[in-house]
Amino acid sequence: MNLPELKIGDLTAKIPVIQGGMGIGISLNRLAGSVAAQGGIGILSTAQIGFQEEKFQRASVRTNLQTIKKQLDKARSFAKGGILGFNVMVASFRYDEVVKATVEAGADVIISGAGLPMNLPELVGNAKTKIAPIVSSVKAAKIILRNWAKKYNRTADFVVIEGPKAGGHLGFKASEIEHAMQTMDDEVVKIIAHIKEYEEKFDTKIPVVFAGGVWDRADIEHYLNLGCSGVQMATRFIGTEECDAPDDFKDRFLKATEDDIHLTTSPVGLPGRAIDNKFTETISAGVTDYKAQAAPKTPIIPIAKCLNCLQVKLCDRKTIPYCISEALLNSVEHNTDMGLIFSGTNGYKINEITTVKAIFAELTA
Repeated sequence: MNLPELKIGDLTAKIPVIQGGMGIGISLNRLAGSVAAQGGIGILSTAQIGFQEEKFQRASVRTNLQTIKKQLDKARSFAKGGILGFNVMVASFRYDEVVKATVEAGADVIISGAGLPMNLPELVGNAKTKIAPIVSSVKAAKIILRNWAKKYNRTADFVVIEGPKAGGHLGFKASEIEHAMQTMDDEVVKIIAHIKEYEEKFDTKIPVVFAGGVWDRADIEHYLNLGCSGVQMATRFIGTEECDAPDDFKDRFLKATEDDIHLTTSPVGLPGRAIDNKFTETISAGVTDYKAQAAPKTPIIPIAKCLNCLQVKLCDRKTIPYCISEALLNSVEHNTDMGLIFSGTNGYKINEITTVKAIFAELTA
């Protein structure tokens, strides 16, 4: 069968593949633009998006906001008119300002997770930018869609369902992940059924896109058969020349085995999946003692400098176990031993550095 187009309102992606946002510095202008040029949807991560800019260390927040348009414009220069957007974490410092900056920059789409994006419609307003929440359960879908309908009289333009095989931060408690591995297909069907209620209410099509562990054509067809309109793939694109990550970051994937990829603890309060290294060993060795400490807690890895990445309510730099920004920045600034290297469950399958074009050719063959 030929893969169907992915239609999101008046936007049409020729290939029903969204490249998932990966931060810090993994999916920026080159990767996103290359995916868009092949007919997919390219997503830049806003997480510390300005980290390569000269003024970042002195004024990280302002630099990040200013870099959003710069990165999007670069992506558009070789996207061949394709669809581009941003992934914005709800947990982000000054989330509202970040979303507004992506809209002002001209983003086609915004995908928002790592929390419930309850006020996303208000931030986007009447702009043409399409919006999608990331959900991992029918419960989360119900909460968000009900709130958007009641408070803003609108619904999602599309919905991304993220399963337990994804890399990065996961929308599950660590204790729930094993069960979710076995039941996620059923949950997808339930979420799609619930979304249909809002399609009828607003007389519109709300495409559902599945993310987490999607690797090849068979995976895409599986989720299309469940009723999804497309998929989101992230980890697979790390193994490309166009991925914005440095070569030593990619080398970690080339060398990884299936047994090297595990869940780890994140300061965001969510479990995350990453490739084992000295950093994850340090965190794993210290987390039990950290949790047992009475307040105020002592960090497992002391924070050198706050870069304002998380909302204040989520981060006390004096007591948080480690700085998520420092860990992610290490991984893309040539310190992969002490960096956090997020990966989906299939990261070990990257055994060569290929191209975005070659991946799309394989997926559409």
